[in-house]
Amino acid sequence: MEEEKEEPKTTDVVEDAWKMVPPPFKQGDMKHTLVEESSFATLFPKYREQYLKQCWPLVQKKMEEFGIVAELDLIEGSMTVKTTKKTWDPTMILKARDLIKLLSRSVPFEQAVRVMEDENGSDIIKIGSMVRNKEKFVKRRQRLIGPKGCTLKSIELLTGCYVLVQGNTVSALGPYRGLIEVRKVVEDTMRNIHPIYNIKAMMIKRELKKDPKLANESWDRFLPKFSGKSVSKPKPKKKKQKKPYTPFPPAQPESKVDQQLRTGEYFLKKDEVRENWMRKKKERQAEAEKRRQEKREESFVAPEEAASSSSKASKSSSDVDVEALKKKVKLANKKKKKFDV
Repeated sequence: MEEEKEEPKTTDVVEDAWKMVPPPFKQGDMKHTLVEESSFATLFPKYREQYLKQCWPLVQKKMEEFGIVAELDLIEGSMTVKTTKKTWDPTMILKARDLIKLLSRSVPFEQAVRVMEDENGSDIIKIGSMVRNKEKFVKRRQRLIGPKGCTLKSIELLTGCYVLVQGNTVSALGPYRGLIEVRKVVEDTMRNIHPIYNIKAMMIKRELKKDPKLANESWDRFLPKFSGKSVSKPKPKKKKQKKPYTPFPPAQPESKVDQQLRTGEYFLKKDEVRENWMRKKKERQAEAEKRRQEKREESFVAPEEAASSSSKASKSSSDVDVEALKKKVKLANKKKKKFDV
């Protein structure tokens, strides 16, 4: 008997799934035709009509290779792709859907047709709702493009993807690993993180991949770290507290007549009113004269003198303990008598 060849086990642990290349799906691998028809449609803006009219024969030619029908409706402004009985790869209808989506978002056909390859995919990132302020949105979108498109070109070179910023969306197509990095760069840029940080990190990772010693080590110590700056925000305006609502209007200020009625001057004669006014005037003048006189006399008031040395001595003498002094004198007299004897 001939020795049977051992088939490779499918339960083995896969170390690097990215390096696995599945066998290509060829025409004739699918034994039966599709049971149901699948179709996808998308709208396109008016300004893309002329370009799509020119490149549509190329789109149809590409779709015929996979047995897919492509239709262009200029009246409704839509593109449709459908499967047929000749379709031999069922996944190609999804690729065709991505192709017409990219064409509707101003991606040229030469780039969009790359999405039909098995190694490539597409991603449409919606950035319109990430920033509310219109001015900030425009600035950050321009920051993603860079001066003369330099930032966008560097992202394309590092990720291997084609990137197009159009309106409120960013269209990207290329290898799946590159699409993940493109999405991260775009989202970070719209969150006010400059794309240069991510570009620098990707360049460092590319160099670190070449060193086999660092394959099982953490690369965090080599990558740049972004620290957000605390920007001073304008202080909110103080809100005025609303007074409690009252249906009644505010009271009117008292008129001169009302004031006279309240004090009783309204019922006095003109001479009496004049006498009262003169008396109040003289009282005010007398008070003012008194204040002026006090101010003048302030300059003639003698300042307080510092305490003299004689007064200090008198204070110290008054503080002497008399009884203690008498005791000291008695002791001195006794000692003197002893020496005399």
